[in-house]
Amino acid sequence: MREMHDKELEYFKDTLESRKVQIEKNISGVEKEMDELRELELNDEGDYASVSNDNMVENAIGNQQELELFEIDLALAKIKEGTEGSYGICEMCEECVGVHRLKVKPHAKYCIDCREIAEKSAV
Repeated sequence: MREMHDKELEYFKDTLESRKVQIEKNISGVEKEMDELRELELNDEGDYASVSNDNMVENAIGNQQELELFEIDLALAKIKEGTEGSYGICEMCEECVGVHRLKVKPHAKYCIDCREIAEKSAV
């Protein structure tokens, strides 16, 4: 198992913090839009259906982003703790997640193989 270098950890920390700021802005924007939708005076069933649909979509996006934010916070905590090798280690098999996978998803909890197992178990 390859240990991550300080420069790599710093890169992922910066990437995670940047993504966290973006998600927080997105969530704030979604909350503002939801408040605006609630304040609308709806004149007919078509308006109501349209607002309800927008509300469901915004809610789903918000929930997904909040989950990602939670996972980012966990990843940042692992980096901050500095526990020997905790960031970038698969939570299922305890093998290295891999730098290439972390570049795609820096808050990844699982290696590729275990991710597939976790996704199949969730269904």
